[in-house]
Amino acid sequence: MSILPTEKTQPKPELAHLTVLAYGQTKIGKSTFCSQSEGALFLATEPGLNALDVYQAPIQSWDDLLKTCAEIVEGKHPFKTIIIDTIDNAYKFCTDFILKKHNIDHESDLGYGKGYALINNEFQRVLTKLAFLPYGLFLVSHAKEIEVETRTGKYTRIVPTLPDKARKIVLGMVDMVLYCDLEDGEDKSTRRVIRTKPSKYYEAGDRTGRLPETLDLDFGKFLDAFNTAVAPLKPAAGKPAASAAKQPQGDNR
Repeated sequence: MSILPTEKTQPKPELAHLTVLAYGQTKIGKSTFCSQSEGALFLATEPGLNALDVYQAPIQSWDDLLKTCAEIVEGKHPFKTIIIDTIDNAYKFCTDFILKKHNIDHESDLGYGKGYALINNEFQRVLTKLAFLPYGLFLVSHAKEIEVETRTGKYTRIVPTLPDKARKIVLGMVDMVLYCDLEDGEDKSTRRVIRTKPSKYYEAGDRTGRLPETLDLDFGKFLDAFNTAVAPLKPAAGKPAASAAKQPQGDNR
């Protein structure tokens, strides 16, 4: 039997099927934004959700994350969006897990980059498994400034606070990178915004290519903009998509 496809993969026009990285400065409203996603479950790797009325599973180690993910995979729950807040701490837990497993104090102790490779492979393995589940996946990170040097000079760029290799893994797998920022108005007011398009000065991106460049940091407005952007991608009534996401057994959604 051939394993090659006979039909094209259809675009995923539902936000609850996508993987999203949302990052920005502390207290700007990233968690509040994510909490309004459909059927939200926070995998809380650090404190900071006390002001929000949300479902959360405290994650204090990589083992905690693995056990929680195993339960999510079973599908016996009502949740539709998984939020790892923050992905930075999740990576730290992954690092601690690998160091303990191999009885070493630092990634370099295994030599020739082996320790770093083990950590990043484990981190990517688990995130990829989560991303393939029929749930939305939001990854939350903070922001930092880095200095970029080119042949013509230096400039400052804002990126997620993940270590470089982990950042590349995350950026390579997500469907959207949402930079949560503050924008000054002409009347000297300040509003919280989401930036969705790539820039020399910050990390952002949208694989649909259809979102406005700047949106209010408001989940309702973001969802409206997303639904408008992907409307042309949705199959016409009475014409189901050629391939639909497979639901897990026992899913109570």
